[in-house]
Amino acid sequence: MVCCPVESMYARSAIARRPPVMMLAAVLLIAAASVATSVVAANGRVCVVDDLGRDVCLDGAARRIVALSPAATELLFAAGAGDRVRGAVDYSDYPEAARAIPRVGSHARLDMERLVAMQPDLIVAWHSGNPAEQVAPLIALGLTVFYTEPLQFEDIATSLERLGRLAGTETTADAVAAGYRAEIAALRARYANTAPVRVFYQIWDEPVMTVNDTHLIGQALQLCGGVNVFGELGRQVPRLDRESVLAAEPEAIVAGGMGEDDTDWLDDWARFKEMPAVQRGNLYFVPPSLIQRPTPRLADGTGVLCRKLERARAQR
Repeated sequence: MVCCPVESMYARSAIARRPPVMMLAAVLLIAAASVATSVVAANGRVCVVDDLGRDVCLDGAARRIVALSPAATELLFAAGAGDRVRGAVDYSDYPEAARAIPRVGSHARLDMERLVAMQPDLIVAWHSGNPAEQVAPLIALGLTVFYTEPLQFEDIATSLERLGRLAGTETTADAVAAGYRAEIAALRARYANTAPVRVFYQIWDEPVMTVNDTHLIGQALQLCGGVNVFGELGRQVPRLDRESVLAAEPEAIVAGGMGEDDTDWLDDWARFKEMPAVQRGNLYFVPPSLIQRPTPRLADGTGVLCRKLERARAQR
């Protein structure tokens, strides 16, 4: 199962339960005494700019890293820094080695005492997914936080490069970033002039949720020659009713699911025989972790998506 509803820059932190302010303050006061600050004024520091435009500097390569989203964990491993990750959140399941990393709660509800006790020299946070009221005290303690929020294909490559610089693994990170860029470029070239396919992309079931054209998944649809039937809606992650989907008459429906091989959402749509997508057999599943996390595997997920839409073209 992937992080709910997806590792997607649209977290449920607004409705997640929050620890009481007084309890959180007590935890931080107790832990603060044993934590050395990570940022020390000195020459020759390693500095990068994070996705919020903040300067993030270390005196040397990060050795004890905590990742606050499954995507952040995956990015760190891809950048060659997996052996430096000392803490991660729930659903950090890729690569396999990530499953053994001690947990510091979920992306929406951190175990602050455990996290601080790890004495990380770098925390990789997810801006739209981690509650600001939990990350801010970590910064106040002097812990170094790098915010990641990839919004474009290219942002994933630059995230790899910046994390590699902070961890001292630039050679690996730069090579993986270059390979990822090459994969995306090849997909763009291959599907640049394909016939458009009207698509509904489902990322959640209750309520029904989709993405608009500005979302990374929406951008993947466009790269593949898909026309997102809800692409022009104002919200990145619109909520819909089933009647709206039926009225849009998509030629293809693409969905993830509650797991890497759970196609139940598509089975539900199959009962609407009047929809073009159902009539033509264009109900397609893409493993969620390949396309719903902003990591280098997005190139693989986009390739899978493009091949699904190519099949839909062949069904005409």
